[in-house]
Amino acid sequence: MTELKNDLFLRACLREDVERTPVWMMRQAGRYLAEYRATRARAGGFLNLCRSPELCSEVTLQPIDILDADAAILFSDILVVPEAMGMELTFGVGEGPKFPDPITCLADVEKLPIPDPMVELKYVMDAVSTIRRDLNGRVPLIGFAGSPWTLATYMVEGGGSKNFSKVKAMAFNEPATMHLLLEKLADSVAAYLNGQIASGAQAVQIFDTWGGILTTRDYNEFSLQYMKRIVEQLTRTSEGRRVPVILYTKGGMGWLEAIADTGCDVVGLDWSIDIDVAKARIGHKVALQGNMDPTMLYAKPERIRAEVKDILARFGHGNGHVFNLGHGITPDVPPQHAIEFFKAVREESVRYHG
Repeated sequence: MTELKNDLFLRACLREDVERTPVWMMRQAGRYLAEYRATRARAGGFLNLCRSPELCSEVTLQPIDILDADAAILFSDILVVPEAMGMELTFGVGEGPKFPDPITCLADVEKLPIPDPMVELKYVMDAVSTIRRDLNGRVPLIGFAGSPWTLATYMVEGGGSKNFSKVKAMAFNEPATMHLLLEKLADSVAAYLNGQIASGAQAVQIFDTWGGILTTRDYNEFSLQYMKRIVEQLTRTSEGRRVPVILYTKGGMGWLEAIADTGCDVVGLDWSIDIDVAKARIGHKVALQGNMDPTMLYAKPERIRAEVKDILARFGHGNGHVFNLGHGITPDVPPQHAIEFFKAVREESVRYHG
């Protein structure tokens, strides 16, 4: 493999010395960029884009060129895993994802296979290897997947939800059914992420977008234990260096200690906690990723820079910080604001290192 020219992200994930704080952002290849919208239009739709390794590489590299990000993240969708398990997945124009035939009972779960990532998800593996080729060692590539609980919410609800009544009813009324679904998803995700690592991903992130809708008891039972099951199965070294594992639970800042105890290398923070508080709680165990409020990108560049300076000051001197948003960038953010955000992190973080 080509020698990595910028490994700041990987070093920060492992709390090693860095010259400045690395920065990337969730959804950095997305609709806020005109270049992305043009590529998606050429592809003829979102799923077509996901299934084209060459176009996936194109949109993955766009923010590296435009933002000068310190890491690339695979362009894909978390729901390709349940689709590979045999569930029909659709994305209507202007709509979110839909599963027309959702999971409703034990029999539905029992018939779900654990897909072979090199067969049913080969197009993702091809995208990973194509992106690594096209990056040519500029920055590391992050692979990702959804958490079992988050995937289960879509599979049972049939799509997005406001109150998650169906998936919670199944968890509470038919826990054995829910646990079988989560077990299958955990093992499918572990195999999928290991496939990404084998294909060239140099770090992986698990997105637990809907873990925060649960109580503490239910989070431990239905979400966290299955993320830990994944972490325990993951390939942790590749190409002669450690493969960092990032866990991110939106709305899960009350459970940081438990998340840090899973064996992950990095805990992703949403914007609801001050980073100095998170550092005091778990910074001695893991690196921290985050955590600017994504809506701060609607502010003027000077206000964005002030926010960056505040977060950097709160984290303070030392290593183990990957700068990111607390969630994904929203589609209507002006691209210039994102550019100024990245520039501010690069310029303002140097004083906290060395």
